[in-house]
Amino acid sequence: MNQYLITAYDYTDTEALNRRMNVRPHHLDGAKALKQSSNFITGGAILNDDGKMIGSVMIMQFESDEALEAWKQSEPYITQKVWETIDIKPFRVADV
Repeated sequence: MNQYLITAYDYTDTEALNRRMNVRPHHLDGAKALKQSSNFITGGAILNDDGKMIGSVMIMQFESDEALEAWKQSEPYITQKVWETIDIKPFRVADV
């Protein structure tokens, strides 16, 4: 199983937060399904100084890079233009 640290920042246009909030239920449904399949390890929203969501951090795991790519093709925050930039790095959760 390959693990990944995913850091994504939202678009900054005037409708960005509204887009996020409209798409959020679909994103969370997907995260719940990914948790049930053991792909989602942990994650949450990045907040600005005012406490508003401006991005996301997720630690995920997939059998292959192809499975990661398949997730990217269906992730609502990507397909619905919530995340503007996405950085994905190999990661290893500490076994403590």
